[in-house]
Amino acid sequence: MRTGRIAPLLTVGITATLLPALVPAAQASAAEPLRRFENQKPAWHRCAPSQPAAFQCATIQVPLDYSRPDGKKIKLAISRMKTAVPGKRHGAILFNPGGPGGEGLDMPVMMKNAMPKNVREQYDLIGFDPRGVGRSTPLTCGLTPREQNIEHPYKAATFSRDVKWARTVADKCRAENGDRLAYFTTRNTARDMDVIRAVLGEKKISYLGYSYGTYLGAVYAQMFPTRTDRFVLDSAVDPARVWRGMIQVWAEGTEPAFTRWTKWTARHDRTYGLGNTPAQVKKTFWDLIARADRTPIDDAGQKLTGDDIRAALRAEFFRPKSAADEVVRLKKAADGHASLRPSPAPDRQPEPRFAQVPAAQQPTDNASVVFWTVLCGDTAAWPRDPEQYRRDAIRDKATYPLYGDFASNITPCAFWTEPAEPVTEVHNTLGVLTVQNQWDSQTPLASGLGMHHALKGSRMVYVKGGEGHGVYSGDPRACADRTVNAFLSNGRLPARDVTCKPSGRRSPGVTSLPVPGPSHTPQSPRF
Repeated sequence: MRTGRIAPLLTVGITATLLPALVPAAQASAAEPLRRFENQKPAWHRCAPSQPAAFQCATIQVPLDYSRPDGKKIKLAISRMKTAVPGKRHGAILFNPGGPGGEGLDMPVMMKNAMPKNVREQYDLIGFDPRGVGRSTPLTCGLTPREQNIEHPYKAATFSRDVKWARTVADKCRAENGDRLAYFTTRNTARDMDVIRAVLGEKKISYLGYSYGTYLGAVYAQMFPTRTDRFVLDSAVDPARVWRGMIQVWAEGTEPAFTRWTKWTARHDRTYGLGNTPAQVKKTFWDLIARADRTPIDDAGQKLTGDDIRAALRAEFFRPKSAADEVVRLKKAADGHASLRPSPAPDRQPEPRFAQVPAAQQPTDNASVVFWTVLCGDTAAWPRDPEQYRRDAIRDKATYPLYGDFASNITPCAFWTEPAEPVTEVHNTLGVLTVQNQWDSQTPLASGLGMHHALKGSRMVYVKGGEGHGVYSGDPRACADRTVNAFLSNGRLPARDVTCKPSGRRSPGVTSLPVPGPSHTPQSPRF
């Protein structure tokens, strides 16, 4: 894998219709290979006999490295539902469910159920698995389940083992994928989106992206501003914090959520019995953590340490009732009272797939590998010195007791090959709509505000008191949904930022997988 930087990559999407009449010979020559990708004619077919006939799939090719479009190619799986009505059609809208690593091929059917008819009739709904994901040349590093588990709380006694884990993951990915690993990045996925736009015959595209998909959308808008139409970024990543800062923001955001939880739980002491003051509730929780660290709690056959509980409950604290229920259950388990483990809370489980497309079995480590490949490959800002991670983890454990040592501990990015190109700086005045819950565990409010501030021309829909990851829910009566639907319908941003009340419904599109402890099934987190 190359270790140096390459020259800035060529911009995708230069077509004959956009070229000046007299174009320099060198520029025309460079554009020619790209035109071949943009002029593809997909062989659309019914995605599966069990799916609606209108739900069509196809495969196109894109360059692995856009600076060498005549070089290696990869496959990209795309899908569509042509729901636009003649005379009402505005264009095509692409979707991304989050990740990095979330599969988006089935999102047209999912979003057809969420969008009101008057909006749906204006758009052809477009899905795709991003490069490296699912059916789009899926990546694998041959990682074991243990190697996929990223929960490594800092401890002096285990830090050398954490360093070995991080180095092993990086080495296995490098050995398995070689030079091509450097090109599975957000910038190249944005370029892929522009190829999709051209293949569809659209001058511009609209877009709805959740979580990591907000960053992907913002990068596309930064790279292709003249092709950016109506963009909605739901539950946003702060582009100034990619990517180590976005893991660390989980620790920062959890502390106020925990404080809110202690107050809520104290008010409901008759129900939960965890303490009738916030201080008592806090003590009850930390006593449980200390107890589990001394003697792991038998939870339906799994032994949970205090570290396991902190990792598992981090996201729960953003939903006070869910966290209180779980702490009570774990206290009973610690006292020897067996209880059934509940289903994961909404912020800690994959969203249901409304229309999964049957496919060949994907590598079991695909989501984990894409997660690290994008996070490590997007930016060179990761520290290279393991001791820097040690110092930061010690510092953040003191500042953010619940999760600081997890969030700042070493990752495979410390040993990743240097990125192929610089990270995208998001700073423009395009008219983008951002949407944000107040209590979001994966992209906390500070993160959403960061995106809003980076996009100087944006408007924010802020759901005060809103809980969970993902806002746009398919509820046409909800304030946030009404604002999103109006923007998608007429293209006009609100005159000012909008503050809404929660709708009580869950977004159908966002991919929000758990950040598991060692006793859980290893999966990568999702932004």
